[in-house]
Amino acid sequence: MRKITFKRLAVILIAALSVASSQAQEWELPRTEFGDPDLQGIWSNATQTRLERDAQLGEQQAFTEEEALARETRARDRQVRGDRASDPDRAPPSDGNTAAGYNSFWLDRGNSIVKIGGEYRTSMIVDPPNGQIPFLPKAARALTQQERWLERSGVEAFDGPELQTIGERCLLFWDFRTSNSSAGPPMMPVIYNNNYQIVQTEDYVVIMAEMIHDARIIRLRDEHHPTVMNQWMGDSVGYWEDDTLVVETRNLHPQQNHFGSSAELVVTERFTRSSAEQIDYQFTMSDPAVYSQPWTAELAFRQRPEVDVLYEFACHEGNYALGGILAGARRAELDEESSDK
Repeated sequence: MRKITFKRLAVILIAALSVASSQAQEWELPRTEFGDPDLQGIWSNATQTRLERDAQLGEQQAFTEEEALARETRARDRQVRGDRASDPDRAPPSDGNTAAGYNSFWLDRGNSIVKIGGEYRTSMIVDPPNGQIPFLPKAARALTQQERWLERSGVEAFDGPELQTIGERCLLFWDFRTSNSSAGPPMMPVIYNNNYQIVQTEDYVVIMAEMIHDARIIRLRDEHHPTVMNQWMGDSVGYWEDDTLVVETRNLHPQQNHFGSSAELVVTERFTRSSAEQIDYQFTMSDPAVYSQPWTAELAFRQRPEVDVLYEFACHEGNYALGGILAGARRAELDEESSDK
């Protein structure tokens, strides 16, 4: 029989005590004074993970840890390069890209890959399995409000402010390149200001989006209101399913479309606090007028304990762009009239 030396016994005891200590210190879901899971705090959903999967990855839902860490390292390296001082003697840009209105100082797309359930995700979309939005054929889709207006006889794209995006009008932030909104629903990461503050009471959950400073009030254990007036972020009703907050939103404002959605859109969100630092956020988009099937995506909200307060993003007060857009259109019209004479 093998003898256990005092030194070996000490190692075994220390290991056992370490296991017991770690088990005793396992994270416990915090709860509010009224017993609901506590989602309160300031969170960010900035990430390098794309909504739709690279088509070359097919149905591969996750990266290996090595692949994910390599991508995160490349993202950090790009940020370091972008933060370097510009060469004052550099030549002017020649690619004709006039949409690049920000340098890297202002951008905050995050450097991390979404990690949920131990998987480093290759896309936010998890259903359909190919990670793509299941659009109906273009000819079969319902038109957006803006598209319907532009179909009217004599209406041109820059005739008035209503024909510009809601982001350009400082109503809600709407990314014209991806057709998504930070305020939501669904709440999607954008180029910067990806912070959110969640406040809870027994009957309400309020989510404040930093970008353009929008607050969505979610009523708990209630019914949807009649559609007398469409709110920009729709009518949100929530309930607790075990420890997950489930929120269903209907009747979004007709000018508020996500990925080409119509007035029939129903968004179902699920908020599950999976650790002290993370909320797993899932949303399902149902719109038979635009999509061939409902589709589901998942991303992570990471806690920002170093941020004490969200300062107001005063877009309306500083919105000089819309006036410039319309003034430029009027000038182009005058130039065209002059050239016709």
